[in-house]
Amino acid sequence: MKKLWYRWTAVLLLGCLLAASVGCGGQKEAAGGDGKPVKIVFWYAVGGKVGDATKELVDEFNAQHPDIQVEAVFQGDYDTAVNKLKQAIPSKSTPNVMQVYDIGTRFMIDSKAVVPVQKWIDAEKFDVSKYEKNILAYYTVDDKLYSMPFNTSTPILYYNKTMFKEAGLDPENPPKTFDEVAADADKLTQRDASGKVTRPGMALAIYGWFFEQFLAEQNSFYADNGNGRDGMAQKAAFVSPQGERILDWWADMVKKGSTANMGRKTADTQKAFVAGQTAMTIDSTGVLGDVMDGVNGKFAVGTAYLPHPADAKDGGVIIGGASLWMLAGHSDAEEKASWEFIKFMTAAKQQAKWHIRTGYFPVTQEAYDDPSLKEYEAKYPQFKLAIEQLHNTPVNHSTQGALLGVFTQARQEIEGAIEQVLNGQADTHDALQKAADKIDSAIERYNQSVKK
Repeated sequence: MKKLWYRWTAVLLLGCLLAASVGCGGQKEAAGGDGKPVKIVFWYAVGGKVGDATKELVDEFNAQHPDIQVEAVFQGDYDTAVNKLKQAIPSKSTPNVMQVYDIGTRFMIDSKAVVPVQKWIDAEKFDVSKYEKNILAYYTVDDKLYSMPFNTSTPILYYNKTMFKEAGLDPENPPKTFDEVAADADKLTQRDASGKVTRPGMALAIYGWFFEQFLAEQNSFYADNGNGRDGMAQKAAFVSPQGERILDWWADMVKKGSTANMGRKTADTQKAFVAGQTAMTIDSTGVLGDVMDGVNGKFAVGTAYLPHPADAKDGGVIIGGASLWMLAGHSDAEEKASWEFIKFMTAAKQQAKWHIRTGYFPVTQEAYDDPSLKEYEAKYPQFKLAIEQLHNTPVNHSTQGALLGVFTQARQEIEGAIEQVLNGQADTHDALQKAADKIDSAIERYNQSVKK
């Protein structure tokens, strides 16, 4: 009887060991193989309240996923973060997931250091049909989604309804075309007895992103080869009637005094609008909450579509912001954990919370069903127009945006050209051509570097 007891004990012990072995094997697949959570590193590049909101989502993910732990590391602004990545790639010290701005897309693809999220979408048959198609389109290259959209915005026209009414303009009928903006800006401009402008009708920052948007509104390209989407861009394409029309319209308003040239910082034009020092401005949808909080009921804020030339067809806005990229060279367990993290950050509940905290678009339509987001929209009905503008934008190569490996420099060159034209230092064609020549040289050097 004693022998039988020992025999059964041995069998039971063996069974427990086998069960433990299987259990550990399962844990290895879900976690790190040693029973510990899979650790992944996430580099993000937004500060202030947006950075705080990002960190909150990471903390929430960690709390809900004990088998995965994400270490969120702030890397400075977008340019700084990309420069750090360039240093990390050769030393194989890249993060698992990284937030990269829209104009870094071409570089990220060419770096050959990424895992396209399309790999996991296909593997899981993950449904992206609820994600905003206009937003997905930007990060889709050669029919492959490379990164998952995260923080997204578009530009809109902000206007002071109270000032519109005082100037005899219909506050419910904002200007839609270049000519209408120019006419309304003139009516909204206040001058003293000597004719000196005391309050311009509009303030517009010298921002390269706006120039790109005005081109897209005309279904016109920034770069050749279909904005670099039918093949690598070789040259700039904005020295065109459409490009010149933008600067001519802008410069004419500045010359008349109806539009203020306040330099390159959108923060300055935003402050001027909030303070009631101008009646109209153009800015990102991402600052709507800040504008509303700043105005704080002092006047009624209106929002309108980005203006365009009257004869423009099949155009629309380009999304801005950033997306989440998965970096290559990490273990299978880390890669799977990275995908789980990316799915979480872009899911409806998180995107609703993200939108409310930051003002960025939700990247998935399902977020709009969230009760808290509906409450937010009721508070800020101005945001509905921004959503309509996004949904009414056709998806084509102009509205997808250009792909350039030297986009940061390109924007600086365009801003320099705009500055020269507004200051009367160069005519429109010459300024754009000079900028294009510099950008073309930069593109050529970049393209040669990625061929090596």
